[in-house]
Amino acid sequence: MARLPALLALTLALTLGSVTASSAAQGDDLRDVVVVGNSADGTVSFIDARSYENLGSLDVVPDLDTILAGMDPIRRAAYEIVKQQAGGDKFVDDAHLSPDGRTLYVSRGNLGDAAAFDIASGRQLWRTHLDGLKADHAALSPDGRTFVVSAITAAKSQALDAATGRVTGEFATGTYPHENMYSADGSRIYNMSIGITSFPKALNFLKGAKQVTVADARTWKVLRTYTFDKGVRPAVITPDGRTMYAQLSYLNGFIEYDLDAGRTVRTVEMPFSAAGAALKPDDYPQNSAHHGMAMNGTNDKLCVAGTIDDYTAVVSRPGLTTDGFVHYEPGTLPYWSLTAPGGTHCFVTLSNRDEVSVVDYRTAEEVARVKVGDYPQRERAGRVAADALPGLDR
Repeated sequence: MARLPALLALTLALTLGSVTASSAAQGDDLRDVVVVGNSADGTVSFIDARSYENLGSLDVVPDLDTILAGMDPIRRAAYEIVKQQAGGDKFVDDAHLSPDGRTLYVSRGNLGDAAAFDIASGRQLWRTHLDGLKADHAALSPDGRTFVVSAITAAKSQALDAATGRVTGEFATGTYPHENMYSADGSRIYNMSIGITSFPKALNFLKGAKQVTVADARTWKVLRTYTFDKGVRPAVITPDGRTMYAQLSYLNGFIEYDLDAGRTVRTVEMPFSAAGAALKPDDYPQNSAHHGMAMNGTNDKLCVAGTIDDYTAVVSRPGLTTDGFVHYEPGTLPYWSLTAPGGTHCFVTLSNRDEVSVVDYRTAEEVARVKVGDYPQRERAGRVAADALPGLDR
C-alpha cells in the first residue's frame, strides 16, 4: 500500500508531462506573423514576424465581380463616389487573425462590408454588409469572438459575431469613425473619428464631430467622449489607460493626451522633409501629415510614420526625444506602423512602393524591406496555423 502514492504521483507526472508536451506542440503549430492588407489588389500578405519572409497572400475579394454585378444603379453610383474620394480601389481596409490562426477577418473598404475567410482553403465563411457605404478600421476582441468595424458614413462602430458575421451591437461615434482599439484589459473600446476628409482645411468647422469615443465592450454603452479640433488619426494608449499618443489631421507630429484629465499635455512637432514642407495641407493624403503610430513591447519607445515626409522616426518616452530616423525614397508614403510580436521591431507600410519596412526600435535603423501586394496599408500582428499556410498564394 505504501507504494500507491508513489505510483499515483508517477502517473500524474506522466499525464501532466503529456499535457504540457501536447500544449507545446499545439503552440509550435502557430507561427507569429504580421498580416498586411494590400488595399488596391484586394489581398492580404502574411509576413513571418521573425525572419521577415513573405509567406504568401490570400485573395479576400474573390466575390468582387458578383458584388459589383448585383449592385442596383443607385448603389453602384454610391460605390463609384466612394471609390473616387478614396483615390481608387481600396478593397482591404483592415485584417485580423483568429486566435487559433485559421480564420482571417477583413473589413473591405469600398465594398462597405466585412467578411471572414478560412485560410487553408480560401473559402469565404460569411459576408456582412455594414450600415452606410464604406467599411473602415477594425478590431478583434481579445477572445476572438467579436469583430468591431467602423461604418464610416453611418457614424457608428458595429460589432459582429466573429463566428457568423451577425451584427450583435453598435455604438454612435463622431463623424467618419476611423480606428477602433480595445483597452489592454479588453473591457473598453476606443474609436477615433476624423471628420469629413473631402472638405478642405478651410472648412474644418463643417467636417463634423472629431472625437475619441469610449464604449463598454460588452454593452456598447458610450462611457465617455473626448472632443478635438482636428481629426484623430492613428493612436496608441498606454496599458494603464491613462495616456494617449495620437496623430491629428494636418499635424506634422503627434500629441500626448491625458485621458483622465481630458487635455493635451504636449504637442510634438516633427521635422518636415523638403517635399513635405512644399505641400499645401489640402494636398496631404486624406488630411494626414503623419499617419502611423506604434509603441514597443516595453512601452518606452514610439514608432512614428512620417507620411508626407517619407520617414519613420523612433521616439523615446517619457521625454519624447527622437532617437533617429529611417529616411525613404521621395513619394514612398509611409502609412501605418505596427509593433511585431516580440516587441522589438516596428513594421511600416510603404504604400506607394508596395513594401513593408522593418525598423529596429533599439537602433532606429531599417533591418529589412519586404515586398508585398498593391498599396499596403493596415497591418496587424497575429499567429497563423502552420498547416493552413499551404492555402496561401505564392
